[in-house]
Amino acid sequence: MISAASRPYIDASVPVLREHGLTITRLFYKNMLAEHPELTRLFNMGNQASGAQQQSLASAVFAYAANIGTPEALGPVVQRIVHKHVSIGIRAEHYPIVGRHLLAAIAETLGDAATQPLLDAWAEAYGSLANLLIQAEAEMYSTAGIEPGETRPMRVLEVKRESENVLSIRFVPADDKPLPPFKAGQYVSVAVDLPGGRHQLRQYSLSDAAGKDSLRISVKREDALEAAPAGEVSNWIHANVKEGSVLQVTHPFGEFTPDTESDAPIVLLSAGVGITPMVSSLNRIALVNPQRRVIFGYAARDAAHHPLQDDVAAAKAVMPGLHVATFYEHIGNAADGVMAGRMDIARLPQWDLETTDVWLCGPLKFMQAQWLALLNAGVPAPRLHREVFGPDLLDHLL
Repeated sequence: MISAASRPYIDASVPVLREHGLTITRLFYKNMLAEHPELTRLFNMGNQASGAQQQSLASAVFAYAANIGTPEALGPVVQRIVHKHVSIGIRAEHYPIVGRHLLAAIAETLGDAATQPLLDAWAEAYGSLANLLIQAEAEMYSTAGIEPGETRPMRVLEVKRESENVLSIRFVPADDKPLPPFKAGQYVSVAVDLPGGRHQLRQYSLSDAAGKDSLRISVKREDALEAAPAGEVSNWIHANVKEGSVLQVTHPFGEFTPDTESDAPIVLLSAGVGITPMVSSLNRIALVNPQRRVIFGYAARDAAHHPLQDDVAAAKAVMPGLHVATFYEHIGNAADGVMAGRMDIARLPQWDLETTDVWLCGPLKFMQAQWLALLNAGVPAPRLHREVFGPDLLDHLL
């Protein structure tokens, strides 16, 4: 991936990046977006405000340095990044801008420690990674038959309240062209124009099965928290999208795709709005193989925050091999069969740990806890799959 001459400088960067990575990436974003404000449309400005985006890049830079000699470890992460980049329209011409500002931020942060050989090594390493991403993204654009940043108008057929903070939005192409193909677990980006002329993109998992005559997303309203502002796009969608609205939507992307076409048993575990790709998978299985054994575990705060209950009930009506296990932290007046507390692997129906794939989606702490519990229960790591973005994308490499 890089030359033998540069490798020692990259290896030596690992402890430096541990210490200064977040400072470097904060400076990088500050300077790049000041010089190229047009790029703000490609970044989640809420994550910029909370620091999550800076942390994500710091994690990526460090993980790249720490694993540069093990491409098999980086491969799945690169593939996930490629899908995300294509979903927001990253172009080849963006990479030199990013590289220039990243190297400048490293040089400014490290001062005299940023020797020319060190900067040259990082220029080579960044160039190698950029070329890999550019090629993979070009192939993905070509396969999808789209240009970078291309969206399609979609007409909203229905808006349904699923829970206290989740709306489902069903739509069809407004250009009368066919629906795009997708796999359960994939997502689309929705482009919105916010007050002040700001354009933003957000990714939302498709929450219904492929093979139907419309697409559906289920959007959680992100309220303000102590460490993060309210979600601008999700709040805009909740306040403004109605039947008949037209949304600009990208082609579906994403490599978190449970095998919905197999006969093999499968375990789908989720929490919060992480239920959306799992219901897409469940609905697809109900369409193509309703006899399949599925364990569907879900955790929520309470009944009021449990979306897509109608979908799960409809699947249960046609799937004799579906086993649903629901957990509420606050039980309240929950329906029969709901268990109190957080999800507990020991309270799920049993399955063959060695041969069954387990798919996880939800908040980072949920997935970390379940991942560890599943490993301790004897599930082999290759059988575990999770849907993640941001800094947690790389926590297994750090």
